[in-house]
Amino acid sequence: MPNSPKNWFITGASSGFGEALAELLLAKGDKVAATFRHQNQADEFTQKAGANGRGVVLDVTDAARVPGAVQEAIAALGHLDVVVNNAGYGSLGPIEEIDEDEVQRQFDVNVFGALRVLRAVLPHLRARKSGHILNITSIGGLRAFPGVGIYNGSKFALEGIGEALSKEVGPLGIRVTNIEPSGFRTKWAGESATFTKPKNADYDATAGKNMGDIQGYSGNQPGDPVRAAQAMYDVVNQENPPLHLPLGVAAVKGARAKIKELSDEVEQYASVGEGADFPAEK
Repeated sequence: MPNSPKNWFITGASSGFGEALAELLLAKGDKVAATFRHQNQADEFTQKAGANGRGVVLDVTDAARVPGAVQEAIAALGHLDVVVNNAGYGSLGPIEEIDEDEVQRQFDVNVFGALRVLRAVLPHLRARKSGHILNITSIGGLRAFPGVGIYNGSKFALEGIGEALSKEVGPLGIRVTNIEPSGFRTKWAGESATFTKPKNADYDATAGKNMGDIQGYSGNQPGDPVRAAQAMYDVVNQENPPLHLPLGVAAVKGARAKIKELSDEVEQYASVGEGADFPAEK
């Protein structure tokens, strides 16, 4: 239903893309159920949205709470058309040195949290034979960088889940788009992130340098969250939306570079890889 009013469910709407998207949608007359980790934030959103929205309290790591939050959103809006898996954060540091508890937390929020939301909303979308799921991944879900390996791993996982899901639910009338931003002026590189500073000097020139660069440009990234929100709105209102949407000049450049690097490498070693099969029968 291109350009018709829609009902949206957005996780992690207290800041960044979630906040910008919720504000844009309300201004356009769409309805929004947005999740927040604290009751006062949810109440403020409900008051601001009026008849067009509901703030819902949800921490996506609380597996028992997710189904109830989704049902609360459905009850408030009547049905859901678009689901945005936005809740997430970045854990930065050398792969060797980030402790296991932090690695598990990164995947619990970025991967299992998104998966919990998907599993809770899919019965509703399947029953309606319609809907659009936006997974906010990252250009870091397509390309890996030093000092961001654990975050990369979580976003690579969400990319794969979204891609496979599109093949499972596409025939049912449900669309999936993986949104892959580069650097945007959100709190991702600042207060929302966790940083494990390299202890081993061997990582200073790789993980350490990139982490310093990321912290240094926090607040000065070229990406505009409001324009990103508009891009997401536009994609949902297209007849044939993409499975992948790199957002930002750096994301588009990075995606192109990854495609070329992968293609060149596959072709260079194709004979080695193909030689691993049993010989073809003559």
